[in-house]
Amino acid sequence: RIYRYQMHDYAFSSNERLLHALGGNDFLQLLNQTIDEAMQKAGFSQKFINEVVGPTMRFAYGQGAKVNGLVGAVSMAWIQSGLWSVKGGNKLVCSGLIYSSKAEVIPGTVVSIEPKTRPSRGGDPVKVYEVTYNTSSGLTGDTYDMVLIAAPLGRKLANITFRNFDPPIPEFPNPYQQIFTTLVHGRLNSSFFGYHDPQAFPFRSVFTTDNPKLFINSLNIEPPVGDPSTDGKPPLHSDVWKVFSKEELSKEQLNLLFSSYDSVKVKPWLAYPQYSAPERFPPLVLHEQLYYLNGLERAASAMEMSAIAARNAALLAFHRWHGHSASIDQEDLHEKLKTEL
Repeated sequence: RIYRYQMHDYAFSSNERLLHALGGNDFLQLLNQTIDEAMQKAGFSQKFINEVVGPTMRFAYGQGAKVNGLVGAVSMAWIQSGLWSVKGGNKLVCSGLIYSSKAEVIPGTVVSIEPKTRPSRGGDPVKVYEVTYNTSSGLTGDTYDMVLIAAPLGRKLANITFRNFDPPIPEFPNPYQQIFTTLVHGRLNSSFFGYHDPQAFPFRSVFTTDNPKLFINSLNIEPPVGDPSTDGKPPLHSDVWKVFSKEELSKEQLNLLFSSYDSVKVKPWLAYPQYSAPERFPPLVLHEQLYYLNGLERAASAMEMSAIAARNAALLAFHRWHGHSASIDQEDLHEKLKTEL
């Protein structure tokens, strides 16, 4: 439904209203319970939750079945067949959008944002935002009529200082889950997984249950971004394997997982929010023309969610700037658009 609403240029002023447009009261209810609770209410056994749902959560979001129900549902949808991918890698989405929008990209890190007042050509005062950022040339900045923040706020994330706002913009609790991604080019030690004959090991992905003795969340073959033809084929003698873990793998642990390898790359990163239930969202509108997109990640972190949040923020900023209140927070859009057709 949300894509249809956005095609008709409707926008929503809060993450809660946006989620309601996405899926009605059911979506909001999922945020108030864990995926464990939601699946039990739907009639699934605890064994199914422990052995199917939990491992999927550990793979997709590095957390167990105590995440909120919505992010859990997103994870379960991900393991279905028939999903699309971007040939050449997801980074092409960003570069393609920058190219098509003809946006000017300033490489740098935003340090602070401060509201200012300046005289217009007609003499009347105009409110703007002074954005200070650090570039390779040093500290610099510029003024803007509106600002959209498309990065997660937090001291370990987008550590932006909001200066002289009245009322002050509060800090939002926004803990993120650290995950270690280890890419290994080598041969899997199938005996570690109970297969003493490597030829008999058919799996390209291994998920794990929530067991403190297990030192990985998941392990899977990472095919080349431009070659989908390898999907579904059994492992080769040597593949690129991607391992997710909460701690950096030791050499001893790598030797348990792989019988041989010639390359290891490790990347620790704050991958996604730490989820719980009930979830609470930061505001989408931080100030008059200052917008924060990433609050929607508290529901579920995914490229599709980011795209929806971005388009909603752009529409909202446009309508608020031009005073189009009839295009914001409209109720019963589903029925309204039916009658328009």
